[in-house]
Amino acid sequence: MGSHRRTAPSSGPDRSAVVALGLLSAAATALGAAPAAAAPPDDTRAADVDRLYEEAERATEAYNAAGERADGLRRQITAAQDGIARKQQRVNTMRESLGSLAGAQYRSGGMEPALALLLSDDPEDYLAKASVLDRITVHQVGELRKLRSALRSLAQDRAEAAGKFGALDRSRKAAAAHKRTVESKLAEARRLLDSLPAGERAAWDRAGRSARTDLTGPGAAAASGRAAAAVAAARSALGKPYVWGANGPSGFDCSGLTQWSYAQAGVALPRTSQAQRYAGRQVPLSEARPGDLVLYRSDASHVGMYAGNGQVIHAPYPGAPVRYDPVGMMPVSSVTRV
Repeated sequence: MGSHRRTAPSSGPDRSAVVALGLLSAAATALGAAPAAAAPPDDTRAADVDRLYEEAERATEAYNAAGERADGLRRQITAAQDGIARKQQRVNTMRESLGSLAGAQYRSGGMEPALALLLSDDPEDYLAKASVLDRITVHQVGELRKLRSALRSLAQDRAEAAGKFGALDRSRKAAAAHKRTVESKLAEARRLLDSLPAGERAAWDRAGRSARTDLTGPGAAAASGRAAAAVAAARSALGKPYVWGANGPSGFDCSGLTQWSYAQAGVALPRTSQAQRYAGRQVPLSEARPGDLVLYRSDASHVGMYAGNGQVIHAPYPGAPVRYDPVGMMPVSSVTRV
């Protein structure tokens, strides 16, 4: 260690020269660095565009999820309303029946039984009628119990339906909030893109396609007949515009494209990319086959369909049509075989 040390100068003038030289060097460095520090990096705005599109895509998938939940709640509410109507009709019929029984009992048994027996011209006939009335009373008690049970069930169904209406209202409000977020992010991204010089804009567009491809071998066969049909459907959508919140056939967002493509193959996929992630079994990227879903980013906020030869078909972002891109264009989080 001692041999690496530099010996300090022994004379005063030499030390002064070293100090002066150091000061001049520092000043020159500072002067040379100032302009570079003041100038922003060339790719700052492009990076902001990427960030805004990513945030907009997350909000789009949240919007899709809220819309899917609202659709499910509407179906549940419709079924609940049908069930409530049927139960209400049953309750009305039971009430009418009980009203008839009560009237018959009142007309036939309006006086004390002992007095009615004494005044009866035919005691045996009276006793027969009394036996019938007893049976009617027992039946009426049973019907009343059924009516009370039906009323409780009807009230519970109505309360559950009211809860679903409340959930539907919350889902609608959530969708509206996500929609505002998406529109705001997209408008800001468009403003930034429009502010880029033509050369930077072209470089930004190329950057999305120039990422490495993790699969470069010949295209493997589709995993199944339905996967092949889904790939064919996705290819038929090439060139269609990106439309956020849309699932075809004239426009698509990322999960809308994969959902629509598999629907053409007779397979129902969930609406969001996060849910599509679990619509099948996970396979390694190295084993991907055409038709597999490729999920991007750790939150699975973007999805494409593997098409073979290291490429995916996907709906990239507003202003870019459905197209092929390298499978490694963004960090891959998982691959799902439907």
